[in-house]
Amino acid sequence: MTEPEIIAALRLQNIPNIGDVTAKKLISHCGSPTAVFEDKPQHLLKIDGIGRFTINGLFDAIYLEEAKKEYEFILKNDIAFSYFMDETYPSRLKHCVDGPIVLFQRGNMEFEGKKIISVVGTRNITSYGTAFCERFIEEIALLDPIIVSGLAYGVDIAIQKAAMDHGLQTIACLAHGLNQIYPKAHKKYASKLEQNGGFITEFWSTSNPDRENFLKRNRIVAGISEATIVIESAEKGGSLVTADLAHDYNREVFAVPGRATDKWSKGCNDLIKFQKAHLLTSAAELIYLLGWDIEPKKEVPTLQKQLFIELNDTEQSIYSYLQLNGKQLLDTVALECNLPIFKTSSTLLTMEMKGVIRPLPGKMFEAI
Repeated sequence: MTEPEIIAALRLQNIPNIGDVTAKKLISHCGSPTAVFEDKPQHLLKIDGIGRFTINGLFDAIYLEEAKKEYEFILKNDIAFSYFMDETYPSRLKHCVDGPIVLFQRGNMEFEGKKIISVVGTRNITSYGTAFCERFIEEIALLDPIIVSGLAYGVDIAIQKAAMDHGLQTIACLAHGLNQIYPKAHKKYASKLEQNGGFITEFWSTSNPDRENFLKRNRIVAGISEATIVIESAEKGGSLVTADLAHDYNREVFAVPGRATDKWSKGCNDLIKFQKAHLLTSAAELIYLLGWDIEPKKEVPTLQKQLFIELNDTEQSIYSYLQLNGKQLLDTVALECNLPIFKTSSTLLTMEMKGVIRPLPGKMFEAI
């Protein structure tokens, strides 16, 4: 975009009474952001859904001056930005009618051709939730997805730390400008996060992490990804708002179940009970329901597998059983190896990605 166009887009983004939906409607009608301000008010009032209250202040010079100042901040701090019609704008978010008209980015992120998952949950994460975050990332790491969250206390930072530990691209969606990190305690993760991922926001440098901003940014978390996972949530909370938004955007929603008596699983259990989310106990279930393909590995001799592929005790037990007994049902493998179904399912997925077993129709598996 040219400088006048980006300044005009910023100006539209900043004007009260004009949200992203209305801004896109004005741009579509006039042809470009600058054309909106070159048109006459009486012409704009003829647009369906545009009234005097909507365009009140549209031509106020103060918003032009503020847009110029923010543009100077962007240039001075080497901040990347994406207009909603740019190729660099996240493709799934582009299809959300209320997606930001301008999105700011900092870091080293690549959206094109990537599997993207959003993960949300309570700030009061339990040991159960932390363990699930770590296990889920370990199981899905070989598919190299992008993990999106909000850098908040609890589930957000737990899933993003796990992603960073496994070298996955992780993106923090912020409820304020890129001139700060909130909470401040998580500033220590900023450098590592920017190396493989980064930060995105629609908020200017003049924005503070106010409550309404967190609720607003939830639509970006929900809209940017293919699926949203709720790991732990109380009966009410921002995570459930994000889940509802994801559902409205026709995205898949998953929830991790917990005990009926657990306060921080009540929200997840309700999502599952009222069929607003798929029950999720392992990465294998998400991969299956999303229809993600696992690229087949080249077959290698058994000697090479022993030399170059490390199997943990559980994987080795399953591999030895399949080698000895040939094709077997998932349930049979679990029974004979004395493992719960969820553990067997996730372990078989990991082994499939390592190229040592292959799945067959009818939930059967065989050693390669």
